Amino acid sequence: MLKKKYIKSRKVCQVVFELPADQIPEGIEVESVHLVGDFNDWDLTATPMKRSRQKVYRATVDLEPEQTYQFRYVVNGNHWLNDWQADDYVANNFGEDNCVVVTLAGNSTV
Repeated sequence: MLKKKYIKSRKVCQVVFELPADQIPEGIEVESVHLVGDFNDWDLTATPMKRSRQKVYRATVDLEPEQTYQFRYVVNGNHWLNDWQADDYVANNFGEDNCVVVTLAGNSTV
């Protein structure tokens, strides 16, 4: 799930990425969850996600407004998951889809 807010004072779109624990396939013993995408050069360790009391993994990233970014979630460094509430999806070179987030401009919020 994506939550977006334009921060006028910093001229960025703050995006909260959320992966509910119940969307992680059964049988995977979660040791780590990371957010990877265009915005962090698909670095498997750059953006760790923290688990909340509500059993949701979250990461907040400030992104340039009015841009489109591809992303995915990675569990334990090798299980790639999508956000099924992303703004869009595009095929990648591995026969799967990447998620897409479109950032806000102006005083928009979603």
